[in-house]
Amino acid sequence: MIGRLRGRILSKQPPFLLLDVNGVGYEVEAPMSTFYVLPQGDAEVTLHTHLAVREDAHVLYGFAREAERRLFRALLKVSGVGGKMALGVLSGMTAEEFSKTVQAGDIAALTGLPGVGKKTAERLVVELRDKLEKAGTGCVMPDRPDPVAAPAGPDQDAVSALIALGYRPPEASRMVSRVFAEGMDTEAVIRAALKDAVN
Repeated sequence: MIGRLRGRILSKQPPFLLLDVNGVGYEVEAPMSTFYVLPQGDAEVTLHTHLAVREDAHVLYGFAREAERRLFRALLKVSGVGGKMALGVLSGMTAEEFSKTVQAGDIAALTGLPGVGKKTAERLVVELRDKLEKAGTGCVMPDRPDPVAAPAGPDQDAVSALIALGYRPPEASRMVSRVFAEGMDTEAVIRAALKDAVN
C-alpha cells in the first residue's frame, strides 16, 4: 500500500496530478480541495494517498490533508459510492462542511454534489452520521486526459474536470459559462462552478 508521496509537481490537469518522486512519475487523482492548496510551479509537495486496486486498474488518489483521506475512505464504504463520486464530494465541500451537512441531514445540499442523487444522499446521511462523529472527520475515470498534454483554455479545462467529477457535459458547460470571467485560472473557475452548484 502506498500511504504517502513526496515529490515535485510535473503537471496539474484536474482531477489529475503528475508527481515526480525521485525520477518516477506517479499519476494521482485528487479532489479540488487538494488542488486549491497546491503551490504554484514545480514545488515539492507531500500527499496522503490511497491506492485502489481493481481488476482493470490500480488508481492512486492523493489528498493534501489526512482528514480528506479519512473521509474518502469512509465514503468508499457506503453502498453505491466509488472513487469518482467520493472525489466529487470532496471537490464540492471540505471534510468539515461535509461532516456538518451529514450531521444536519441536509439532503438538499448533498444532492448539489456531482453524481449524488436523493437516494445516495439519504444513504450518506444514514451510513456516515455516526461514523463521522467517531472518526472526527469532517473508480476509474472514463477517457482519461493525458496529464502532460498541452492545456486548453481555463474554461475548457474546468469543463473537462467537472465531467471527470461526474457532471454531464452539457451541465458542466453551463456551470462554467455561469461563472467564467477573463483572467480566471482553471482552479478558480472550478471552485466558483462547484460553489455555485451547491448554493
